Parts: sequence; C-alpha cells; structure tokens
Amino acid sequence: MKVHELTSASRSVNIRLRILSLEPVRDVETRYGKARVATAQAGDETGTIKLSLWNDDIDMVDEGAIVEVENGFIKTFRGEMELSAGRYGTISLVDDPEFPSREEIMSKHPGE
Repeated sequence: MKVHELTSASRSVNIRLRILSLEPVRDVETRYGKARVATAQAGDETGTIKLSLWNDDIDMVDEGAIVEVENGFIKTFRGEMELSAGRYGTISLVDDPEFPSREEIMSKHPGE
C-alpha cells in the first residue's frame, strides 16, 4: 500500500514509510492509563501522512528511519488523516536501500 491510497476509512493498513520529522513526546491519559505519544511526519514517493507513535515505538525511531506499519488504521484527528498501529498493529524498523530518501520525499511533497 502507498500513502496516496489511504483514505479516512482505511483499515488493516500495511505500509512502508520514511520518518521525515518527529514532534516532541507528550504524556497523555488514556482509558488504559498513562501513555507517551509523539506524532511523526512520514511518507513515501506518493505522499506524506502523520503517524502516531506510542510508548516504546517512540524510542525505536529517529528522523530518516524506515518503518513498516502492519495492521494499522487511519483516524481523523483535528481534520487531518493520521495513521496509527493502535493496539493490534505493529511498527518495526526495516532496512530498505531502494526506498526513497528523506530529501527525495520532501522535494516531491513540500509543505505536506
């Protein structure tokens, strides 16, 4: 799956993305207790999307890393689509020398 294929109704999303930027970590209270969350801007050659990173996933990634989201879903938050692995999905680091660089993605999709 590619970013341009995602819709606000997308479920069971399996996608590979490069982390373009990371926002600071926030502490939040959820119905499951305290948690840490950070929002990353991530993308591929077709576009960019916000990616929610929770707890241990935050510590795993840095700008420029390539991640694979499995069984993720799209939610709309403050009018923008945001991808999350949620409770039933996973985010893992991958090594993919063929994947577009951070600079290539940002030059194709400036200001997204």
